[in-house]
Amino acid sequence: MDKPTLEPEEKGIAVAQAEAKKSTSDLIIERLLAWGVDVCFGICGDQVNGFFESLRTHPQMKFVHVRHEENAALACVGYAKFTGRPAACVATAGPGAIHLLNGLYDARIDGAAVIAITGLAYHDTVGAHFLQDVPSDRLFEQACMFSERVMGPTHAVTATDLAVRSALMNRTPSHLAIPIDVQSWTLDQDTVSDKNVPGHTSLASQGFEVMPPRDQVVAAAEVLNACRRVAICAGAGARGAGEALEQVAEVLGAPIIKAGLGKDCVPDDSPYTTGGMGLIGTRASHEAFEDCDGFLIVGSSTPYYDFWPRPGQARGVQIDLNADRIGMRYPVEVGLVGHAEKILGALLPHLERNEDRAFLQRAQDSYRAWWDLIGEQAASSGTPMRPQVVTWELSKALPDHAIVTGDAGTVTAWGGRLLLRKGMNYSFSGTLCTMGAALPYAIGAQFAHPDRPVIAFTGDGSLSMGMGELATLAQYNLPVKVVVLHNNSLALEVWEQSALLGNPQYGCELHPIDFQAVARACGLRAFRVEDPARAAEVFAQAMAHDGPCLVEAITDPYEAPFGESLKPVHAQHIVEAFGKGEPAAGRMARNLLEEHRVAMSPALQEHQDALSPYR
Repeated sequence: MDKPTLEPEEKGIAVAQAEAKKSTSDLIIERLLAWGVDVCFGICGDQVNGFFESLRTHPQMKFVHVRHEENAALACVGYAKFTGRPAACVATAGPGAIHLLNGLYDARIDGAAVIAITGLAYHDTVGAHFLQDVPSDRLFEQACMFSERVMGPTHAVTATDLAVRSALMNRTPSHLAIPIDVQSWTLDQDTVSDKNVPGHTSLASQGFEVMPPRDQVVAAAEVLNACRRVAICAGAGARGAGEALEQVAEVLGAPIIKAGLGKDCVPDDSPYTTGGMGLIGTRASHEAFEDCDGFLIVGSSTPYYDFWPRPGQARGVQIDLNADRIGMRYPVEVGLVGHAEKILGALLPHLERNEDRAFLQRAQDSYRAWWDLIGEQAASSGTPMRPQVVTWELSKALPDHAIVTGDAGTVTAWGGRLLLRKGMNYSFSGTLCTMGAALPYAIGAQFAHPDRPVIAFTGDGSLSMGMGELATLAQYNLPVKVVVLHNNSLALEVWEQSALLGNPQYGCELHPIDFQAVARACGLRAFRVEDPARAAEVFAQAMAHDGPCLVEAITDPYEAPFGESLKPVHAQHIVEAFGKGEPAAGRMARNLLEEHRVAMSPALQEHQDALSPYR
């Protein structure tokens, strides 16, 4: 029998009745979808299960079940960093919400748009010492530019719109906290205040471009034109502006030095870059900073500005989207607030070509010499492998258009030695330096770009913090390749305790984990490589695998991650640590005093005699 046809008036009534039965959670999810937020990472729990019912009934919102709430937030950061768009994360009240915080601070500090949703106790028991009664709306106020408690279904759309607008506008996380009972309240159970005019919000586009006045652009060009040796420091704010950056570098004869979060702003084989900076940077970068008389900062507020030119040494110009970052790290003469690509394009016609290419040529020669040193180190046949073997062979094996996610530890330094080609992307927890971020970043990146190869480059200390996400890779058959440097040590702390403080290592040893076996137990294909001669073959097999895969590379914890870029005071501190009884002094000294490394490092040359007895 045919179903009866409803008259238009009856259809309208039916629609109205259906709308009236929509819950707070339904309205939030539907509004997020309308904004284009269609992926949600998280874990269910009793104080957020009303929201999960709406997730169940809205399959358009892809829900990804991770194994730890912190990783849900970090996956959102990875998603945002490689798309510029927000994803959502969800956690229960109390401990679940608190677990989100570290990932949300990572988003806040590195400028990633994220939408966080947490549960709260029942609306009439909040603050009454109820189960998991933590006021996440107040707790998240420092991490999130927008953090609000949702008061009912009539508040849901307005609150969601404000959360998304804030995240997109400010490139920060936003947060909605919803009491467990309010999550399931429906519109016909709620009252609307006179001030809450129905339909008063919209999804109007908020795209914008920020540009400084023309006279400031001209003033910046005049400063740079007056300099003969300009160095450019490019950070996260220069991502996406690579072509314009290289055009400016060509006109000025200026090397591009990359802060950590700017690693992919230009390829590592660009003729203009000298690679990274700071303790884990290149000698070529530091030479450029030491010798420049002009300094152009593009989208960087790196905490390692102590490696920049000395205040007063160089005339400075800074480009940054955040006006409060201008002049924060260096006493620039002109600040240009806005988007890097547009400003660089506006600056170009006013720049005069610097015909003296000697400064750029010296930087290029020094950078080539540094890569020659890395290649020589990578040719080592000893075991445990030098990490340079891994980065050298992995660089060659990386597929075109790969996305690489890095991690905190010595793996940060080795990640800087991956040679990215044009079209590749890279990021890591740059300023917060969260250990264990590479794998959840990779999960977020793979959901964002299902057709691109994604590689998580991590260390054993970092991976052991979040091994459960290997099971997430298997659960969703995400073809992420995990490369873990296994050295049974928090090796960066070994070197920082000595180089920064002059102390022997303490508390840095890690109990061995068979990561290959763990990965297989989680459902991944896995390899272990110990022989440097097999590294190329293993990486080729891993990259060719059509599913999730892990490569465990056994590496030397005492390979110096920053020998060529040490300052004299750091070398002096290492001597002091050795004198206090550093147990690995012999291995560390032998690596530091490698002939060609010493030749590239004034600091090691200055302290070679004091270090030599420990070899």
